[in-house]
Amino acid sequence: MESAYLQKNLGTCLTQGLAEVARMRPVDPIEYLALWIYNYKNNVTMEQQRQEEMAQLEQERELAVMEQEMMERLKAEEFLFQQQQLAFQLELEMQEKERQRIEELQRAQEQLEKELRMNMESIAKGEDISHGEDEADSGRTLAEISDRYGAPNLSRVEELDEPMLSDVALNIDQDL
Repeated sequence: MESAYLQKNLGTCLTQGLAEVARMRPVDPIEYLALWIYNYKNNVTMEQQRQEEMAQLEQERELAVMEQEMMERLKAEEFLFQQQQLAFQLELEMQEKERQRIEELQRAQEQLEKELRMNMESIAKGEDISHGEDEADSGRTLAEISDRYGAPNLSRVEELDEPMLSDVALNIDQDL
């Protein structure tokens, strides 16, 4: 039992210490072994702390890598969001310009329609005036109606229902 206890608690320590004494061959091997065993506990504790620190550093490094990847994804998403926002703003501006262009076209069309109505009204008024003048002028001669110099002074012109050939035209047909 004592050997099991010693094997369990001091086996590794004594084995490594004796190996160190054999390797170094100090002048006082017992004192060297005692100091080595005394420092063994500190060395084991320090090694455990170093391994814990290394594990903690590895975890922190992994967290830092994950955080950096997350930041890169966030930046990419932010960039994509900004691109979408710019595209949306451009679309809104294009729609606004299109709306303004349509409004200008509608205003121009309304103006043209208004001018067309005014022209149609003025033409209609002009016809009404000219019809009124025709009825009023029916008793006047062409010279009185016209402002031109040399206009004939005829009260009316007679038109024949059947066209008559002149004597000259009849003589030409007979000679042929």
